[in-house]
Amino acid sequence: MKPVLQVFAFAALFAVLGASAHAQEIKAGDLVITQPWSRATPGGAKIAGGFLTIENKGTTPDRLVSGSGDFAGKVEIHEMAMNNGVMTMRPLDKGLAIEPGKTVKLAPGGYHLMLMDLKNPLKQGEKVPLELQFEKAGKVTVSLDVQGVGAQGPAGAGHSSGQHDMKK
Repeated sequence: MKPVLQVFAFAALFAVLGASAHAQEIKAGDLVITQPWSRATPGGAKIAGGFLTIENKGTTPDRLVSGSGDFAGKVEIHEMAMNNGVMTMRPLDKGLAIEPGKTVKLAPGGYHLMLMDLKNPLKQGEKVPLELQFEKAGKVTVSLDVQGVGAQGPAGAGHSSGQHDMKK
């Protein structure tokens, strides 16, 4: 192989390995949490959304009941939906169920974490620690990867607008 091609081959290999190394997968009991992310916020913004995917590999349901982080005064679990042509958003006071054998995706336009009373703007490239509280799996700390202001998903991931992926 010519030296120039070798350099490109090694660069491609390291890019793939680097992307895999950065993919966050957190296990908590029967739950697997992946792709935690948020969007950068403009200066002065006091709210942001938090997004991630939760897969329940067990045989019993669990529930995401709350979240917290030093960067925000309050974290709530919300649902955004269209009702009679009107976009509505409401907190899920009883949390978000994760049924056994199912995957729940918190994504823009659907279920999400509402990060309120931000103490500082979220800046692209930052990693923001967030503690999640599950009914059965307990407390789990994830790191939100802060993407650009208009990002539709975490860097390098396939994007879907669906709230539930019915994996079995």
